[in-house]
Amino acid sequence: MNWLERDSESIWHPFTQLVNGFEHIMVEKAEGMYLHTSDGRKIMDAISSWWVNLHGHSHPKIAEAVAKQAQNLEHVIFAGFTHAPAIELAENLLSILPDNQSKIFYSDNGSTANEVALKMAFQYWYNKGNEERKKIIAFDGAYHGDTFGAMSVGDRGPFSAPFAPFLFDVEFLPMPENGNEDEVLQKFYQLVESGKVAGFIFEPLVLGSAGMKMYDGRFLDKLIRIAQDNHVICIADEVFTGFGRTGKHFASDYLANKPDVFCLSKGLTGGTMALGVTSCTEEIMSAYKSTDIMKTFFHGHSFTANPIACAASIASFKLLVAEETQSQIEKISQWQKEFHDKISSHPKVLKSRVLGTIFALELKTDADTSYVNEVRHKLYPFFLERNILLRPLGNVIYILPPYIIKKEEIDKVYEAVEEMLESL
Repeated sequence: MNWLERDSESIWHPFTQLVNGFEHIMVEKAEGMYLHTSDGRKIMDAISSWWVNLHGHSHPKIAEAVAKQAQNLEHVIFAGFTHAPAIELAENLLSILPDNQSKIFYSDNGSTANEVALKMAFQYWYNKGNEERKKIIAFDGAYHGDTFGAMSVGDRGPFSAPFAPFLFDVEFLPMPENGNEDEVLQKFYQLVESGKVAGFIFEPLVLGSAGMKMYDGRFLDKLIRIAQDNHVICIADEVFTGFGRTGKHFASDYLANKPDVFCLSKGLTGGTMALGVTSCTEEIMSAYKSTDIMKTFFHGHSFTANPIACAASIASFKLLVAEETQSQIEKISQWQKEFHDKISSHPKVLKSRVLGTIFALELKTDADTSYVNEVRHKLYPFFLERNILLRPLGNVIYILPPYIIKKEEIDKVYEAVEEMLESL
């Protein structure tokens, strides 16, 4: 029995249909932009392996940091103990986060980073003796993860349908688009002025899994100001948009009004391994500073602040802030904008959008734009046959490369997208 046969016998893959699904591809190694398969192919990873890979696969600087840390301290319980990698990483993150951020709380991934943020917001009001504030506001169509709290504040669609009876109530706002801003603003005012809202969670500027939907930062700025004027905790889910994806370190860097809580993961370790971060303001911390043990934040994970993951993140951070990487982010942003300008008027493109290193286009189809649009079953293999990994969100194709991509490589991706449009 070969490796693929053994895989099919023993492994249940994520987001994968168990009947009529695509055959899995055996990856033996990865380097730079490319995945090397067992049958000798080199597949260009043009989506950064689910948006996590910043600097290319198997980056030697990150690999060296991981190996060195593994030989010194692989893990230690983070309750009652601490270590240098966790401290250095926290200092690094606070140096690029907005000035209102005061403390770093570690967890395991994007979903848990958002779970921590929601629990922080709820318990903040509990500790303050205000148990009226139990509501969360979120955008309709959002995605914040697959744990129960994260699902609750995300899109009530096919992903969460089996769990709908178990999710807590959330006030969903329509996404601000198509001239509905006044309607969204009016509903938001009514909610926050009720005195019953604990927090407002959002993906700043880009709703990733919803199809890379983008909205005006000026409008989000207005919502944050209104929320904070009414003492509502604002939570920025920057799991996807963080670490340069939008052209700045964080999408919130485009905003004048800064969120109270940040959730980070994905690119945090450069795509090497799992790690989550939730940062918060000193004001939120103040509600937990008490001699009353019941005001403690009773939350933690077995691998909280894993030293190896922290070491990988420190190495990734050094690469991120380096002049070479920042220059590459600017170049990729320009290439993506140029392709957007070229392709947006194509007769088979419904919409195309770009922000920083993120490019997306919606294809015109007979069905509505959605993750389950059947055209994805044609698009995914089309690009794989050309040794390019693009994993469409239904009828939405997006390009989100690691920052090391070269002009000739991204041009190859663009050419494949144009070829696909002509073949439809």
